[in-house]
Amino acid sequence: MEEKEKIIEIEIERLRDFKKHPFQVKDDEEMRQLKDSISEYGVLNPLIVRPRPEGVYEIISGHRRKYASQKLGYTKLPVIIRVMTDEEAIIAMVDSNLQREKISYSEKAYAYMMKNEALKRKGGRKRSQFGHRLKGKKTVELISEASGDSPKQVQRYIKITELIPELMQQLDDGNIGFNPAVEIAFLKKEEQKQLLEAMEYAQSSPSLSQAQRIKKLSKEGSLSLEKMEDIMSEIKKGEISRVTFTNEQLHRYFPKEYTAEKMKREILAILKTWMDQYWEK
Repeated sequence: MEEKEKIIEIEIERLRDFKKHPFQVKDDEEMRQLKDSISEYGVLNPLIVRPRPEGVYEIISGHRRKYASQKLGYTKLPVIIRVMTDEEAIIAMVDSNLQREKISYSEKAYAYMMKNEALKRKGGRKRSQFGHRLKGKKTVELISEASGDSPKQVQRYIKITELIPELMQQLDDGNIGFNPAVEIAFLKKEEQKQLLEAMEYAQSSPSLSQAQRIKKLSKEGSLSLEKMEDIMSEIKKGEISRVTFTNEQLHRYFPKEYTAEKMKREILAILKTWMDQYWEK
């Protein structure tokens, strides 16, 4: 608490979530533990809010506490009211939520992006709680000092906000690694959509080297869906066990003019159709 600040109680109906809040509020095991704590001891830490012209209060810190308290039937919550500009509110919201134990890639990425833009609007200078201005530093350096990630890593997180939602979800779900995701973020949106098709076609996710090669082809202007399918169909290191067929074995089932690549495409298409029709049953 800052000097002269007071804790007061405000009706939950007057509290509003932060606009474009990048951090998800999940009803998971951690939320269950928070509910148990609030049920036994009450809300020990007041929420930080700022007044809005409409007569309501925007939450800076405490979205999870508000959610848990609502589920428990609370009608009022302890809060500390602070008057902040939009930029100050974004910086405070991001800094308070980055202390969470579990943060997804997308949450951190969008949080860094929001804070970076807010710092730029403030001229790249952040006033500390002691009134000291940090001069001559880039915004990513200021974010780095507050988060523990290097400036380069902060830039990489901001870059992945350029992923299409489907690929961002693949990253959060652990289907794509962070480093390949950074390379993929350099692709055009349409190319990213095609990469999803190629991943579905090959039933595989890109390694770092594959993502780098796809990025290089995109930069050269020679990237196509077919090339991505070929790259994604490659056997990766570590994939020791594999199923192999000779051309002679396969030509029994395909026209003689079919190349090995065309047979492979047909087989994968047939397997996908079979999977879609029977696996769920």
